[in-house]
Amino acid sequence: MSKPNAGTLREVAAVFFRLGLLAFGGPAAHIAMMEDEVVRKRQWMTPEHFLDLIGATNLIPGPNSTEMTMHCGHERAGLPGLVVAGLAFILPAVVITAGFAWLYQQYGHLPQAAPFVYGIPPAVIAIILGAAYTLGRKALKSSWLAVLGAATLVAALLGLNEIVALLGAGAVGVLGHLLRNPPAPGKAARLLPLLALPAGPLAESSSAGGIFWTFLKVGATLYGSGYVLFAFLEGELVARGWLSRQQLLDAIAVGQFTPGPVLSSATFVGWQLDGLRGAALATVGIFLPSFVFVLVLNPLLPRLRRSKLFSVFLDSVNVASVALIAAVLVTMSRAALTDWRTVLIASLSLAVTFVYKKLNSAFVVLGGALLGYLLTLA
Repeated sequence: MSKPNAGTLREVAAVFFRLGLLAFGGPAAHIAMMEDEVVRKRQWMTPEHFLDLIGATNLIPGPNSTEMTMHCGHERAGLPGLVVAGLAFILPAVVITAGFAWLYQQYGHLPQAAPFVYGIPPAVIAIILGAAYTLGRKALKSSWLAVLGAATLVAALLGLNEIVALLGAGAVGVLGHLLRNPPAPGKAARLLPLLALPAGPLAESSSAGGIFWTFLKVGATLYGSGYVLFAFLEGELVARGWLSRQQLLDAIAVGQFTPGPVLSSATFVGWQLDGLRGAALATVGIFLPSFVFVLVLNPLLPRLRRSKLFSVFLDSVNVASVALIAAVLVTMSRAALTDWRTVLIASLSLAVTFVYKKLNSAFVVLGGALLGYLLTLA
């Protein structure tokens, strides 16, 4: 591809910056808006190729809709387009989330702010439960995967490291497939690297380096939905005392409340850990792997999609992702559902989430906040 001109890059930046400002509703909604912009309106690619890219994003870690912006930018303007599209889409969410993070740090714990945030955590639990249900229906493709998901859920509730649980599930899925379908002898050696995927605990220190490494490793291993981020952070940050569970719940709420990728919650978390520097380190760490993966793997993605072994690995990781979401829901529910008011808010939010499936989740959070405020006055 020839070097893109400045006008082309401005066009890429304008399209994805606008999407970053307006893209509420989660990855599926983001991708639907993207398809309208780059396929129907601008015809940057065929519908068939766009569908191929959607499938490809499910084969690598990272936030699907954000990686789709990078793929689309690459199709339009090569490497510069990849970078510009990704940054333009991420920037609005990061700036807005940073503003909320600063306000939260200044006022979030004051008594007069409590009525406004009282109803948010129960509403967030309903939103995540709705996402877990939707993802679970897609992930449970066989009885074997159901067993694997149940085992991952039990292991997570018993305290197994989330990244170890994800990669372990992937490895078990691959091993199970190989036992049922033994490879030819010449292929066995080439499968060993897949079974030796790196795992282990995240950084032990909440210093600048620890913050960056924590979010870099999460960004490099995050499969499935962005909601799995909260399972990682609950196990790695809350358990170590870096962050309170309430702060994590509020980070989730902000991620739902703002447009763009839900992983911008990392900006909020980083700010609580180390102010502006922490927010910048967490943001760069969580999104940097996606840029690298899309750049390196873009030419290989069509072949990976056709790989039976990689598909087995991905199916196993996806079902483990749903199990992790379920595990973190259990622990969060214990913290958030403390009285009849919070149970009522969660129940109503859950009903709205399942009945009005096209309703933007930001309105569920707003409704929870308003209802919580009114109930505290009663």
